[in-house]
Formats: sequence, C-alpha cells, structure tokens
Amino acid sequence: MSQDLAQYADIIEQLKPVVNEPEFNQVLLQVASDIPKEKRFLIKMEVKRLAKPCMRTIDLRGHVDGKCKKYPHEGRNHYMDDIAVDKFEEQLRIFGRYTYGVYEAVQSTENNFRLMQEREVAQERVEKARPDLKKRSAVLEQFKVPTVNLLDYRQRNTERMNFAVAVEIFNKYNESMRGLSVDISLEGLQVKLSKETIFEKGELLFIYFRGLESEFTMDKKNGIAYKLVKISTKNDVNYLALQRDSDHPNKSFDQFLESFIHGNKRRYKVNMNNTIEAITSKTSEQYFSPRSPTLPIYIDVVNQTLVPRFAMMNEVNRETLQYWQDEEDNCRLNFLLTQERLKRLLHKSEEVRECFVYSFTHLQNSKVYFYSASFEELMQKDLLKQVFLGFGSKKASWRVYKIALTTMVPEQAHIPLSIPDSVGSKVKKLNTPLSARLMSKLKNLRYLAHITDVTSITGQETYNDFTFNRDNLSHLRNFGHPRNRPPADIQVVRFKNEELRIESRYRLRTHIEARFSGDDTVHKGVSEDISVHGLGLRVELTKEYVGSLEGRVEVAFPRLQAITTSFDVMQLQYEIIYHNVDKNILHLKAAPGDEGKTARSFFEELIKKNKANLHAESDEEEIPGMGQALRCINARNATSLSFLMSKEGVRYTPQAGIIGKQDERVTLLTTQYAERGNVNLEFLFRDRKQDSPFVQSGVKTVKLENMPLRQELFVSFDNSQKDSRMAIIPRYSHKFESNTQRQNFIKEAMNRGQFIAIHVMLTTTGKPDVSMLQTEINYVTMYAMHRARELEKKMWSIAACAHLVDVTDEVLVRYGFTPAEIAQNRTLDGTTQIHNPKPTLAGNGVNLEGAGSENSSSPQKPEAQNPQNA
Repeated sequence: MSQDLAQYADIIEQLKPVVNEPEFNQVLLQVASDIPKEKRFLIKMEVKRLAKPCMRTIDLRGHVDGKCKKYPHEGRNHYMDDIAVDKFEEQLRIFGRYTYGVYEAVQSTENNFRLMQEREVAQERVEKARPDLKKRSAVLEQFKVPTVNLLDYRQRNTERMNFAVAVEIFNKYNESMRGLSVDISLEGLQVKLSKETIFEKGELLFIYFRGLESEFTMDKKNGIAYKLVKISTKNDVNYLALQRDSDHPNKSFDQFLESFIHGNKRRYKVNMNNTIEAITSKTSEQYFSPRSPTLPIYIDVVNQTLVPRFAMMNEVNRETLQYWQDEEDNCRLNFLLTQERLKRLLHKSEEVRECFVYSFTHLQNSKVYFYSASFEELMQKDLLKQVFLGFGSKKASWRVYKIALTTMVPEQAHIPLSIPDSVGSKVKKLNTPLSARLMSKLKNLRYLAHITDVTSITGQETYNDFTFNRDNLSHLRNFGHPRNRPPADIQVVRFKNEELRIESRYRLRTHIEARFSGDDTVHKGVSEDISVHGLGLRVELTKEYVGSLEGRVEVAFPRLQAITTSFDVMQLQYEIIYHNVDKNILHLKAAPGDEGKTARSFFEELIKKNKANLHAESDEEEIPGMGQALRCINARNATSLSFLMSKEGVRYTPQAGIIGKQDERVTLLTTQYAERGNVNLEFLFRDRKQDSPFVQSGVKTVKLENMPLRQELFVSFDNSQKDSRMAIIPRYSHKFESNTQRQNFIKEAMNRGQFIAIHVMLTTTGKPDVSMLQTEINYVTMYAMHRARELEKKMWSIAACAHLVDVTDEVLVRYGFTPAEIAQNRTLDGTTQIHNPKPTLAGNGVNLEGAGSENSSSPQKPEAQNPQNA
C-alpha cells in the first residue's frame, strides 16, 4: 500500500468484505463520504487490486520469528508460522479466495523480521531527534500496566463466531445505516459503523444481512429484530452490541444460524476474547490469593448480630492467625473483631469502613493474655491512650492491624467457565452451580473483614515516645480480653492444592534466659516467634538491658529443655541484628557455622513437626468445595491494590494491576496518570537508579530468605501537576534519618496537595494450578494455538507480587496531626495549611475512626492478669 493510501487503511479494511458485492459502491460512498473524489477513486482501485486472484507461493522460512510448517492450499504448498496461518485464514474469509490482499497481509504480520527492523529504524530516528522521548517512552511502556478484575469475566451462553458481512440497520422510524458485522451468535450480534450512529441504547432495531442475500436464501422483506444493548467507540469507529429480541422470534433464521455457525466455526474462528480474558483473570487470582498477606474473615448476620464464621488462611496471612492463638492453640481472633468494632465499622459509609487496632500479648504463668484497642477506644481517656500505646509498643508482641469491612454475596462463590455448556459434557459439568449443602453454609454470609498486619519498626519506635506512669498500668485491664469468657470459635479454612514455598514466622511464646558476651548476669524474658528453619528469633526482656548490645548472646529455653533430650537448648548461640531504643526487644539470628548448628537443628525439627500437624488438620474438607468457594468470594472483593511482576533479565517489571474496592487514595494515585483500564506504577520504582532499589532488591531478599518483606512509602501528591514525576514525590520511610524529617515531609506534602502513606509488602509467587485453567486453554488452542502458547508463556513468567495498603491515617496519628488536618487530607479539593504538628500523639485529640462516632462500651475485665511485671 502506498504512503498516500496508508492513512485510509481503516476504510480499506471495512471495504474488503464487500468488494465483490453489488452494493460495494454504496458502501464506499457511505464510509468515505468525507474524502475527496480523487482519493475515493484511489481507495476503490486499491481495494479492487487487493481482491484480484494471486498465484504467488508464500514462504516465510527465515523471515518471521516463528516456526514455519507446510500449509497446502488449492494445489500450492505455503510455508507459514501459526500467526501467519491465522492471518491467512482470516483474510481468506474476508475475500472469499486467495488474493493479493491475502498475500500482502501475511507478509506484514507483527513478527515479520523486515517490519520489526523498519520499526526499530524509525524508533532510532525519533530517539536521535528527541533523546528525551526515549527515556519517557521506556518509563511509560515499563510501568503502565493493564488492570485485571479477579474472577470477573463474561460467560457466554452460546458460542460467538467472528463474522464480517455487510449489514443494513433500520430503526422504528425507518432510518437506516449500513455497517459491517464483527461477530455473531445465536443470541447476539456486534456491528461496527464508521460514522456517528443515529441509534440509541435500548431501542429495537431490524438487521438485514445484505452480505448473505446472494449466497443464502434470506427474507429480504423482514429484518431480524435486535435490541441495542451497548454502544462503544474505538479508534473513531462505533461498535453496536445487539441482542436478539424475544418478542420477535424467527425460527427459520435461528435454524439457519445454528447450522451456519456449527458448520463454519473452524473456518471463521470462534471469538474467544472472553475466554482469553477469563484465563488472564484466573491466572492473576492464582498468583494473588495464595500469597496475599491480608486475612479474610467471613461474617454471618444472625438476628442483626455480626458473627465471624470462617477465616481463609494462606501461607503468608497465617502469621496473623498464629498470633491470635493461645497456649493451647485455640484461635482467639474474635478478640480482635469485637461486636462493638464491627458495628462501628458497619455504621460508616462503604468507602471508609476501616479502622486501625493496636494489640500486644502478655505471658504469665505459661498463659497468654491478649490486649487490643482501636484508636477510638483509646480516645475515651487520655491516660488510657498514653499507657496502652506507651507500654504496648515496648513489647515484642506489639502489632498494628488494619481492618476493612466490605459487603459480599454468597453467589460470588460460583465461578463458571467462560465457555457455554453446548461445547461439551465436560464443560457443562464444570459449569454446574455449587451444591445445595455447600450453599447452605454460605447463604447467610454478608460481609468480609480484611485484616492486614501493618506494623512497622519506625512506627513502633515512634509510639515508644509516649510517656506514662507505671503506677497506671492497672488501667490496661480495660483492654484485656477475658480468658474465662472466650469468644465463639472461627473456623479456619485453608486453600486447597496449595504449593508451600514461603514459610512464615512461627509463634513461640515461652520463657527464656539471656546471657550477653562480657556479662555473666542472667536476663529473663519471653520469646515471641521464630523464623524459617529456626534462623531468626525475636525476644522481649523483662527489663531494659543497660550494657552493650553488640556481638553474641546466649539464649536458654528452660521449659523447652524439659521436653527434649535430643538437643541442649540451654546454651544456644545467637547474634544480635536489631534492638529497639529501650533495649528490651531483640531480633536475633542463629550464629553461623557450628556455633549456631544446635539452634538451627532444634527449631528446624520443631517447625517440621508443627507443619505436619497443620497439614493433618487441613487435608480433608468438612464440606467439599468450601475452600475454593471462600477463595472465590475473597478474590472478587479485594480491598487494596496489588500488582504482579515478572522477571525480565535481572529486573522485575509490573505486568498487571489488581484494584481493590477500598483504598481510594491509592487507586487515584495509580490511575491519575494512566489510560483508562491501566495503572501507572512508576513512582514505586523511582529509586531504580540507586544502588539498592527497594522493589528490585526486595524481591531478591524475599526469594533468598523465604519471608515477605515490608516497607512504608511516604508520598507527596499534587494532582494539579500535568507531569506525573512532578505530581508524585515518593520516599521510603527508612530513607529518612529522623522523625523530624518524616514530619516535615508530611507537612510539606499536605501544604502542596495530599499526603499518602502506603504499607508496601512484597511476596514471591508459587506455581499456578494449570488443572483449573486447562479446559479453557484447550478451547483457545483449538482455534488459535499461538494465542494459547502466549498465554501459557505469560502465565509462567510471573515471579512476584506487591501489595499496597493505605495506612495514611495511622501514620498521621502517629506523628501528631490534628483531626481537622487528617479529615482535610482525605480530599484533593484544596491544600491544608499545616503549622506545627506535635512530635507524638500525646494530647492531640485525634479520632482515627471518625469524629462523632458512637462510643464503644468499656471492655469487660479479664480474669487475673497483670502485665506490670512484663
């Protein structure tokens, strides 16, 4: 095609299917009415040329990036790859025979080396003329990725076939337009029009298939009745989605169409867009769900009471479940989800149904006592706030949880295939709705509470600044949960067919004795947890250690020694890798070499036995399909934004974004500078040129240590800026040298627009369960093998996932900002003038869960427990 006609390529494509039809000249006038007569004549001649019979043989061996094989056609042997074969058959359907148009289209596929080289040369010219465009283009290409709605795709009741013929459309006023069909099924039709449509959504239209009248016996007097369901525009072309109108049946057309589709679907190719969409969606879910750090709790409504029923555990969020287990391994998660907290969340608008809850545990007489308080509960009295946050944050068991409440419906548990039942008996079986027994267990579920551990080291150290009088520790009883009145159990359900690769920290609450190098004094305390293979240990001393915290520490486990004779656990050697400001919380790592061998061997054996017990509990489902049903519900109700990454060379690049129902600030931040249906994640990789960029080095750390990695990201956001690099200024919290620097950054961000804090969690991904996708992959393979191969290649390339949780309000509370400033920061309507925020939370009167909310009743006092001696 000449350069003069290249600009009219879309019009030429529309004219190809009708080039041999009597109404060709009419369609030409319709689609090219705005083009000068001389150009219109050239377009006509070009289409006629493309429609002329071709005698050339196609041989693409060595000319395309693909494996070519022999393709016999009408006495000639062509050599083409899969992409070229698809293009060849597509153009044959359009022209009806082998023409120059078919030949030239096959010579111009996207994997043709000649075209690839031409594109590279053109790109090099642009880059030489504008070097800055190369950098900007690379950023946009690399970090702008499409969004995926987990398990949300179209299911078709009948197969839809790609089919291009000339049609004429009439409305009730007898106004008509000509267009081309795109695809067709027994129940629907899609048509494209080159001009502005005169039709309106919802109206009744009558379709005349002009392109079929000469080949098949059609009723030329009466059109086929359709309702206009949707109008969409792409590349200045209008697409009409039409549905057969049941009030105007036409049995003869139904019989003709059913026979026509069945006999020609291999020739014309079934439209598989929804199946490809389904495979992409299901693949993303398989990488997201098993490693999501958020713990979903499924809640019944019984007599207006919210009753947590099920917890969906995976290999990462099980840390939260293990934290809330007592010394007898009873799940006490309902201590966190009190009735008062759930009702308070329910009374908020759906967009802001969230709160932050602080918690810690206390070990006394070998019994675990749980303490928790939301910020609203702490605001009842300033003394309570000071004591709880000041004392609790000094414990190794200190946690901050974000709880988000969202609605759900039991019907979300059923995920049928994207393929209609008519394809085969196996498909029909897989599309069968869930059993009545299973649905009876799900029928009352109405809400999902998502619990995410958003604890940070810098946050804990900041809360350490709270001053309190130790004489007031008895007030902590107000937030203790009574052991003599335990809450109802929550049934823990585990993902089925889960491949374990990441192993979480394991709870280990027992008394310890520590001896530091150069000091013979025995320091008592309690352990909190151990990490993978026993390499790491976190302990809390009963009082501050005043000596040097460098080098080695010898740790003894008196109570564990009483239950083992195979190991000596009274002189385990560890190195100190972190301690808090008060020197009472230590993070330890087993000494390298033979010195730390006993610690590693003993705890590896201990973990192995615990894992075996865990498997024994979860291998059998009480009700078949329960785990998969709950998993599907959770995937369709994600509350926070996540994105999947693949490994390309030595770097990890984003591939797909998963947008949640809440965390609107993060959603706006990622979509503001991206096209519709995409997210722009460049700001998360802004440090990519530094020696140790967080995401790149973080994923490598996760793979090396088999542990999720967490970090807080502070963002200054001014959406009035046109350039995203000027609008979004990110900085990871650990890059600041002090809390004063953090406060100044926050103040400047709020003055220029909006401050956003994101808790970023990195996890690696496991292997997808191909058996869950095989039926749909086989269906795509049947009609487009190369598309199936592309999907499988992309599926196996995913290596990591990042989860972004909005923690803005908790961070602002932590650094002493007022309720008015926090409320103003929720919007982008105007900047907030920040003056002198207080260095801590003390006395600022912040109500994290919303001013004017109902007061919760004071928690009942638990049986004897006194954390004063901790």
